This record gives sequence, structure tokens and C-alpha cells, in this order.
Amino acid sequence: MMRQLFLFLSTQKGIRKWMETSPVAQKLTRRFIAGETLEDELTVCARLANQKITSTLDHLGENVTSLEEAAASRDAYLLALDEIAKRGLPSTVSLKLTQFGIDLSPEACIENVLALSTRASALGSCIEIDMESTEYTDRTLEVVEKLGSARAVIQAYLYRSAADIERLNSLKINVRLCKGAYNEPATVAFPGKRDVDRNYLALMKILLDKGTYPAIASHDETILGEAFRYARERKIPPENFEFQMLYGIRNDLQKRIIDLGYRLRVYVPYGVAWYPYFMRRLAERPANALFLAKNVFKGD
Repeated sequence: MMRQLFLFLSTQKGIRKWMETSPVAQKLTRRFIAGETLEDELTVCARLANQKITSTLDHLGENVTSLEEAAASRDAYLLALDEIAKRGLPSTVSLKLTQFGIDLSPEACIENVLALSTRASALGSCIEIDMESTEYTDRTLEVVEKLGSARAVIQAYLYRSAADIERLNSLKINVRLCKGAYNEPATVAFPGKRDVDRNYLALMKILLDKGTYPAIASHDETILGEAFRYARERKIPPENFEFQMLYGIRNDLQKRIIDLGYRLRVYVPYGVAWYPYFMRRLAERPANALFLAKNVFKGD
């Protein structure tokens, strides 16, 4: 019922207008979203760099309805890459294929993503391709494999993820491991948190042992503690992998990762589409509402 509520709210233009102009709402969202403009984003990324934290820029938007919108998304990311290079920031960009037109034209989508990947490589950066619902898993991995130089995202709650990681490792493709936040059926995903956590740890260890510069994306203290322990036990150098976290969540753990000498990349979203994005994130897993509310008061 909560999921349906958040999805309903995401479509309400009146509430969206109020939320985007409400000081209370902005106080909440600005903790997790850099702002509406690229300049807002770059300011946050520069501040993170001063704390020895790298970043990934996410220009909010997904499920475009025209190829013109897809091209606009491409151009926004090209501009972001140029500004990253101009300012010498240790940043990458992360995108969703539905934002680049995969539902409208797979060929146009690949062209858009290839343009971005080519520019990133020329500037000494790279791109990360977010994973969406299982409707897009195969298509997303196909694009990642065609590019060869992009980082893929694998969701630990899917039964198929061990096989996907094995293939990506064999191709020496970078992987970001997350738990997954979409509302998937038990036929394709572990329904219980305990099973998801168990699978995450198993996949994490495979990536640390055999992956190509994997990213461990988690705010779970138990998982992070096991990652620290496993890396020490296996004598895995800190430069062989990185941790990733979301902007504004568990700043205390972010500091701990840096203090322990590990690499950390923070995922920083920005853009005018923050309200639908924010509400859909809550709809994907309603427990996030409590998690986000707690983190308004925790982590600094």
C-alpha cells in the first residue's frame, strides 16, 4: 500500500510544485540531492574532493518519451564531462539507459551512450551505467559489454547476479555491487533481507578476489566491516577497489572509510527532476522513507 501511495504522489503536479518550492522539503532533499544545476553539482563534487572523496555525477531523469529528450540528456552529460575535466575533478558520470532512449530506439540509445563514453575516455574519465528493473537487465548488460569501458551495476538481490558477475569478471569489466531497490517478484529476486545480505557478501568476496577494480556500494555497517576484514585477511591493497555511498547518507561512515585508508566514491544526483526521482526511490522500497528520515539527523 505504501508503494502505491508513493507512486501516486510522484504523479501529482500540485504536490510537486509545492515540494519544489517548500523550504522544509528542500531542507530534506538538499541533504541527498546536490541541487538543480550543474554548478550546484560541481560545487558539491569539489567539496568532496577536498575531503579526499571522489564522486559520480547523476543527472536526474529516466524513461524519456522522445528521442529529443534523450539527446538533451546526452548533451547535459557531455557538458558535465567537459566541466569535470576543466575543473580537474576526480569524478565520473552515471546514467540510466531509459534516460538515453532505450525504450524508443536501442540504436539511438547506444549512439548516445557511445558519444558519452568516447568523450569520457578522451578526457581521462569513464562512465557508469546504472541498473534499473529486471525488465532492463539483459539490455543493460549488452550495452555495457559493447562499450567495454563502462562500469556495470549488479544488484545482489537477483538470483542471476552470481552468473552475471562471473561473466563480467571474465571480460574484465568493472562492477559496482549494490543490494537493489526495485520491487521485484520472488521468482527473480530474494524476498528476504537476510538472504540478500548473505548473497551480497558472497558476491562482494568474489569481486574482491577476481574483479577488475570493483566498487562496493553499501551503507550497511555489517557489510562494510566484513569488507574491511576480508581485505585485510586477503591482503588486498586499498587501491584495488573502492567503496561507494550515496550523497548525504552516513557521513560518519564515509569519514571512517577515508580514515582507514580506503578509497570512497560518493554518488551525487542533481537536476530539476528531483521530486519524481525522490518519490520513486521511496516507492521502490518504502522502508527507505524511515531510513532517509533517520539520516536527516544522523551522519554529520
